[in-house]
Amino acid sequence: MDRQVLSLIAHGDHPIAAPLDDGSVRRLLARALPRGDERVLDLGCGQAAWLMRALTAHPGVRAEGVDTSAAALARAGREADRLGVRDRLLLHHRDASGFTAPHAFDLVLCVGALHAFGGLPRTLAAARRHLAPGGRVLVGDGYWEGEPSAGAVEMLGDLTDLATTLDRVVAEGWTPVDGHLSTRGELDAYEWAWTGSLAAWALDHPDDPDSAPALAEATAHREGWLGVYRDVFGFVCVTLRETPGAAPAAPGV
Repeated sequence: MDRQVLSLIAHGDHPIAAPLDDGSVRRLLARALPRGDERVLDLGCGQAAWLMRALTAHPGVRAEGVDTSAAALARAGREADRLGVRDRLLLHHRDASGFTAPHAFDLVLCVGALHAFGGLPRTLAAARRHLAPGGRVLVGDGYWEGEPSAGAVEMLGDLTDLATTLDRVVAEGWTPVDGHLSTRGELDAYEWAWTGSLAAWALDHPDDPDSAPALAEATAHREGWLGVYRDVFGFVCVTLRETPGAAPAAPGV
């Protein structure tokens, strides 16, 4: 099954595409957009759910989103039309790692899409290239809340604990100014939505050739969540400003 189609279906009931609820997203954005007229960029925006919330809450905000999924961007465009914010939103169908713009941004987002750049340090380096002076970066990534098993590391990658994650951010020349740790309720709600949306789609489309693979994927994901990583995985969003005079580490360190 095509991974972009699978992701679009799995996030159908949770378009934020990260383990946060609406209240958490809106609070983070409110703190990250103090003027209300900022220019915002989302690298790996998916359905642009973060941008929709920024645009509807702040009529002066202008936003751009970048993603490789044409289907997700098309859904984002329809939602922007429905909300009446399409005139303040630009969507770019391309790889976020190679995106360039003729102007800088006051807020650069990358939540749950750090793999597009090859991890946290490279994501922060990419965000810095797009950032206006005095701007903010809001990133979201996983971390280990406990000692992971080999299976958990194989499934979710080479994460670190929360303190080490923040140490790495500071070493890149950033100062955290706000943040959010996803609650157990947010983490579980995201997983239930992901697996449930995909399983429901498979059951509703029994004649589709992707039905059986989708159901198998939903089952495998649920088993991995409940049996492998649920008790050790956490998710952090952190808003950053550049540290004056700091010398960031070389990208990829």
